[in-house]
Amino acid sequence: MAILTAQYRFQQRFPVPAPRAFRWCLDFRPGDLALEGVRGKRRVRRIADDLVILTDTIFRYGKSSIVKTKLVRIRPSEMSWTSTHLTGPHRLSQFWYRIVSDGPRASHLDFTGFHVERNVSSTGAAARAKLAARLAREDARGWKHYAAAMTADLGP
Repeated sequence: MAILTAQYRFQQRFPVPAPRAFRWCLDFRPGDLALEGVRGKRRVRRIADDLVILTDTIFRYGKSSIVKTKLVRIRPSEMSWTSTHLTGPHRLSQFWYRIVSDGPRASHLDFTGFHVERNVSSTGAAARAKLAARLAREDARGWKHYAAAMTADLGP
């Protein structure tokens, strides 16, 4: 079983101050996947103020659903959090999120993904670059949906 890892980054701007964006991003709810444009459901289990377990069930058309369990570690002093996939097809993938202030009325997300892909046919540099580019596009698209939802909830 060949494994391919890819690291990728992107940023997403928010028209709200960093502390408000940070709080909004960490207000995990069962309907979060719909905000991203994904059919599924989320179970949220708060273990401590800085520790959450998310169990996402993604419904796919004509196929079986995918279940992912993620451990989310929150660092309020840094306005950041990590999400580590404990189960699911991308087990051991890890994602780092950090909200950065862009002044009194705006902020942005700095995102870094460390993705683990199993059962791949190629593990070379070209395959890694192609995977990283695809994942960056897909995840950035999801965060554009979140940014729109945040703006609708909190105002520009």
